[in-house]
Amino acid sequence: MIRDYIDSALKYAIYDKLDDNSFSGEIPKCPGTIAFGETLEECRQELEAALQDWLLSALRHGDELPVIDSIDLNAPAEVSYE
Repeated sequence: MIRDYIDSALKYAIYDKLDDNSFSGEIPKCPGTIAFGETLEECRQELEAALQDWLLSALRHGDELPVIDSIDLNAPAEVSYE
């Protein structure tokens, strides 16, 4: 399920060619994920690594994650029967 989330999030990546002919990439649905590379493929690989780190950090800290393509990695709310 995590792999599906990563693959889905990467579909929303935006890449820009910079003045020095290198590339930057970001995933707006996942704030803070940004990467750079000398080639578009290198940038894509770096962005995937940044997304994995972002995702692991968010899960570790219990941050709410965006639902992407109906994939929801958020823990279900605890039910109280009081």
